[in-house]
Amino acid sequence: MRRGAGDALSTFNRFPYRIQRLNALFMTLVVILTLYPFLYILAASFSDQLFIQQGKVGIIPKGFNLDAYKLVFEFPMIGRSYWNTVVYTVTGTLVSVLLTVCAAYPLSRKSMLGRKFFTGVILLPMIFAGGIVPTFLIVNAMGMRNTIWAIIIPGAVSSFYVFIQRTFFEAIPQELEEAARIDGCSHMQILLRMILPLSLPSLVTIGLFYAVGQWNSFFPAMLYLSDKSMHPIQLLLRDIVIMNQTDSVLTGAAADERAMIGESVKFATIMVATVPILLVYPFIQKFFVQGAMVGSIKG
Repeated sequence: MRRGAGDALSTFNRFPYRIQRLNALFMTLVVILTLYPFLYILAASFSDQLFIQQGKVGIIPKGFNLDAYKLVFEFPMIGRSYWNTVVYTVTGTLVSVLLTVCAAYPLSRKSMLGRKFFTGVILLPMIFAGGIVPTFLIVNAMGMRNTIWAIIIPGAVSSFYVFIQRTFFEAIPQELEEAARIDGCSHMQILLRMILPLSLPSLVTIGLFYAVGQWNSFFPAMLYLSDKSMHPIQLLLRDIVIMNQTDSVLTGAAADERAMIGESVKFATIMVATVPILLVYPFIQKFFVQGAMVGSIKG
């Protein structure tokens, strides 16, 4: 039987009209609460510093100007930090998704020897964490400091996402796999030609979670990267917004203008660091609503 978004919509339409209105009102409030901080930061980044200090900025810019963004793009490390973040995010996401699939697929096969033991091993990090100091000592001992692998390897796999992907693999009908075996497919061929194409929605979703986490990460870089030329954009953002170290990244005339538009620079930096990852969502939104098995089985 083919099921999809239409079934969910028809089920929703059977609810009483009053419940539908309450649900719509609640979701509208959630959207407002979610969007308001973002719209405020966006408006403040385009506003004059005087209006920001006086608290007159809402979701519409006051005293529209682009001076803050001009200063942001004059930061000596902004281009390099952006490139580092893109490299860390793309490479880290690919490695994480690959390792997650490699762990989840064998665990989803009931015929695997030691399945319960390895499930417990993967579950253990969700209960007990190794800690910052032991992790740092391991990274340092393996010679990964000041390399891209210090950012990617320590947090490459999430046990939670492994179990999510394993559950998804288990939901795929065994009849499909048995049919592939009759055709002479090996386990690797079944995984690459059948399981992964059917699992695309879950893989994209998990990949997005990994990508967002990698894009927003700054703490591993702060621990393992002493070379500033390898710092990601989030670490530069931290220096400006949290540590208030704008003086260390501004040079020349930009340093003289800091006192005038310091707050605007912080808001502009937040927008510059946030917008790129937001632009990814429209391209993969369909995978969040697409049925996992739509089109795979008809009956």
